[in-house]
Amino acid sequence: MLFRSSVVLRGALLAGGLVWAAVIPLAAFAATRPAGVPAAYGFALAAYAMGRLICHQLPVRSFHLWGAALPVCARCTGIYAGAAAVALTVFVARAMPYRAVGSSGVPRATARRVLIAALVPTALTLVFEWTTGTMPANWIRALAGFPIGAAAAWLIASANLEPRTANREP
Repeated sequence: MLFRSSVVLRGALLAGGLVWAAVIPLAAFAATRPAGVPAAYGFALAAYAMGRLICHQLPVRSFHLWGAALPVCARCTGIYAGAAAVALTVFVARAMPYRAVGSSGVPRATARRVLIAALVPTALTLVFEWTTGTMPANWIRALAGFPIGAAAAWLIASANLEPRTANREP
């Protein structure tokens, strides 16, 4: 039963990543409709409020669609796009008739290395910005964030969420 609940949890986290990645551009679209429908504005307001909890939302650091800044900055957009891309890949791969990858989990040392490697592009953009005073273009910030989201989603998808016990029998 525990294994089943961990599979459901992983699926919910990955599905949530896909939904949030879709909400980001849809919120800008909903916010800019000329003859506003209250439900659309309510949706946009909720999305921008959630974005505010996790992002600085500076317009100069955000992509703009339909004349409105997205609910999160370019780097966060890249992070969520990376997570959504891996989540979609996982769902497609699991829908195939064979499974080449098991769900035995990733060793902690490997997980650390993957996350550190995924952080390097963003760290480089931050060092560049702090040392030169010049902000990289939004597309560069988004591409630098993509590996963080991809690595996080991959680790969630491959995680073994069962608790470890010292007395487990083989």
